[in-house]
Amino acid sequence: MLKIKSILNTLLPLTLIILMFSCRGYRKVTVEELENHIKYLSSDSLKGRLAGSEGDSLAAFYIRNALASYGFKNLTGDGLQRFRVTIKLVAGPENSLSFNETNFTPGKDFMPFAFSSNSGLIAEAVFAGYGFNINGDSLKWNDYKGVDVKDKWVLILRADPETDKSKSPFIPYSGDRDKVMAAKDMGAAGVLLVSGINYDSQDTFESLNANDFSTDIPVFRVKRDAADLILSKTGKKIADLEKRLNETRKPFSFATKAVVSGKAEIIKEMGTARNVEMILPGEDETLKNEYVIIGAHFDHLGMGGPGSTSRAVDTIAVHHGADDNASGVSLMLELAEKIAHSSGSHKRSIICLSFSGEEEGLLGSKYFADHPGIDLTKVNTMINLDMVGRLQESNVLQISGVGTAEGFRELVTSEDDTNIIKLTLSDEGFGPSDHSSFYGKNIPVLFYTTGAHLDYHTPSDTYDKINYKGMIKISDPIYKVIEKLSNSPEKLKFREAGPKVEQGRQVRRKGVTLGIMPDFAGNIKNGLRADFVTPGKPAAIGGMKKGDIITSINGKTVNNIQDYMFRMAQFKHGQSIVVEVLRDGTKINLLVQL
Repeated sequence: MLKIKSILNTLLPLTLIILMFSCRGYRKVTVEELENHIKYLSSDSLKGRLAGSEGDSLAAFYIRNALASYGFKNLTGDGLQRFRVTIKLVAGPENSLSFNETNFTPGKDFMPFAFSSNSGLIAEAVFAGYGFNINGDSLKWNDYKGVDVKDKWVLILRADPETDKSKSPFIPYSGDRDKVMAAKDMGAAGVLLVSGINYDSQDTFESLNANDFSTDIPVFRVKRDAADLILSKTGKKIADLEKRLNETRKPFSFATKAVVSGKAEIIKEMGTARNVEMILPGEDETLKNEYVIIGAHFDHLGMGGPGSTSRAVDTIAVHHGADDNASGVSLMLELAEKIAHSSGSHKRSIICLSFSGEEEGLLGSKYFADHPGIDLTKVNTMINLDMVGRLQESNVLQISGVGTAEGFRELVTSEDDTNIIKLTLSDEGFGPSDHSSFYGKNIPVLFYTTGAHLDYHTPSDTYDKINYKGMIKISDPIYKVIEKLSNSPEKLKFREAGPKVEQGRQVRRKGVTLGIMPDFAGNIKNGLRADFVTPGKPAAIGGMKKGDIITSINGKTVNNIQDYMFRMAQFKHGQSIVVEVLRDGTKINLLVQL
């Protein structure tokens, strides 16, 4: 017994010392823990964390369990908010295309486009050159002049006459979907797109892009041999037609005298994605009913390849996403752990949100913002961490959203030691990440990032390239800001600051905008919701309000973001247009001057 007491007396102080150091470790953001989180999230075993995939789900469970171990509770249910996403599109078994006695073979002679409707058509085909209907100041080209395409198939060459030029006036009009929309506006009931030899000598099919929205008519990509058969009664061939159009730079359209029968079928393979939503109750009886949200998306590009936003378009490989955005998640976890083990750190409740579907168009954060499970008016601010792992030698930390609340700019600068971290500040509340979903709900936002780099959206964004010591540097001012926002007696006052064009979205467009933040996620069917309307911009001046659903522009339908972008590309500064919106179930026509 005495021997046992002696052992206990010896071990007890040692145990207390271990516990003391352990607790101190919890209160620090450490390189070791940051690296462990990033190593796992960006590992090959998670296969790039594509939204709705197994790796994406494993990441969600990992994040939830880590937060639970720090003392965070499930915000709702089991702490995982589920929503459906499109994993991929595949050509269905009902696809068919025939001409006279010839039945073309799916996958060999033709394929449906991702933006095709599931419908069929039996009609005459008309060749309409490059499918242009351009009436610009310096460029005019109308392939529909002199031909009747109403209720017919239109056979169109892909691309444009200047595919060898990186800069060309044709670029804004040469997209496949844009050409289909132009043909549809001219009355076409179906479209056949074919690649000329100059554009694609191999004549290969591309993968179906899961992010495309339907154009509501059947659309096929046909091989040149199949197109030549359809043209056989005219004695013309695609190679000759492409050469003629490229050399003359003049439209050449005609009826093919061929009746084509076709039916398209696109099947969506759906999956379940999960947002992680966990809460650490506030330490003050009154302020605990208000919230500070810390967010970071955890999804990435999976294996990349065609149809993804990978910059290595010809590479099928794990896109590790160590910086984008395992870095943001790991810093969120470390800050959450520090807050949870620091007494007096949070009078308000801290909500940690980790989103899936960001890479698909802010799907997860949009879903949470529309189905929050909390009163969003009680949110003091949303802090978004996205790509925070590549602090450069200049030690510059970029912060957007400092104009979205009174006093934000002063707050973030006062908590920073400029000898350690230099700040680049932007007022804008709208940008290419999940904070935009909250800004659209009138919530003050701060978006932290160390910026883009050459490994962005490639397989080479790996854990060994992360600047872990740099993450430690930026963690301190971010923590101090969170602490201030969690404890300040007064709730922030939201202020409009933006939006501006989303920087992360590469849209080859010139011309005008309405001045809205559109619903990129496509939550509304048969229309496009304005999630934010910028004061002083054309839409606001014309009477548009946040939440209005745009259904048509100048009488032409708008079913989704891609339709909207196509419509707006047709207009010029100073032009007046009629925008039909659905507001509280009532259709309203707004006259908007651009």
